[in-house]
This record gives sequence, structure tokens and C-alpha cells, in this order.
Amino acid sequence: MPHNLPEAPPLGLLVRPLLFCYDFTTMLSSASQKKLIKYWKITAADSYTTMQLLYKGKRYADALFFGHLVLEKILKAIVAQHTKSPTPYLHNLIELWERGGLPRDANQRELLAQVNRFNVRARYPDDKFEFHKQCTPKFTKHYIQKIQALYQFLCEYLEKNKQ
Repeated sequence: MPHNLPEAPPLGLLVRPLLFCYDFTTMLSSASQKKLIKYWKITAADSYTTMQLLYKGKRYADALFFGHLVLEKILKAIVAQHTKSPTPYLHNLIELWERGGLPRDANQRELLAQVNRFNVRARYPDDKFEFHKQCTPKFTKHYIQKIQALYQFLCEYLEKNKQ
């Protein structure tokens, strides 16, 4: 492992207390909700760093895949904050946006739909080769910038709507 990569945060301590509930209708205690939100914020920030490193290393398809993870994780923090319930096992950014009670926005929905494709296309062999060809420096820069701006907006939204 190269020495210039940042160390991942000590997530093990945060994850263990969160694996207690699979009933998504159950309300979380205030302390559990805060731990869950903190977990998603920390892991989103870690994925954001990874996305940037991959982009700088010209690993464009992987950078966009991590861009999806960044948005998925910060949206899960918002869902936990909004619903006061455990986060669902979802990867669909549009559905997470809606469950988080975020305002409807056609431009954001279009971006989320595109970034959703990065999740699937970066994972499966049939799509992977075509996706790698599509991920030119220009294409990737365009979406990395949009993901960064949306991530910033969502972080601010999360802070502004603290309870």
C-alpha cells in the first residue's frame, strides 16, 4: 500500500453498535441516531477522499463509482436524521433523496439518475468495459465537479437541519 494514502478512520468502533436492528420502522434513540449519522458522515468523507485520490490517479471509472458511494452515504445520514430510523439497504440515490425529505429538484434528480448508473456500470463485467471507455478525462471531470458540489450542499443541509 502506498504511504501517501490517508488512513481510514477507525470505523470498527462505530459499526458494531449499529448492527442491532433490521426493523426499519423502529425509531432510534437519540444517541443511536447520532451514532448512525456520525457513521454515515465519516464514511462519506472517507469515500470522498478516495474519490479524489482515484481521480488524481486517473482511475476515472473507479473515481465515479466512489462518487456514487459519497452521495449514497451522505444521503443515508440525511435519511437517518429525517426518519429517526435505521437506514434502509438501498443504493438508489433518488429513493434515498426522497426518503430524506429533501426538496424536489428536477436538475438534482437528473444528476442522481446519472450517478446511479455509475454504481451499476462500475460493478458488472458486461457494463464495465463500456463504462471505462466512456470515462474520459472530460466526462469524469464534469461529473466529479457535480458530485463535489452536491456533496457540499448535502453536508450543509445536514448541518442546517440538525435536531
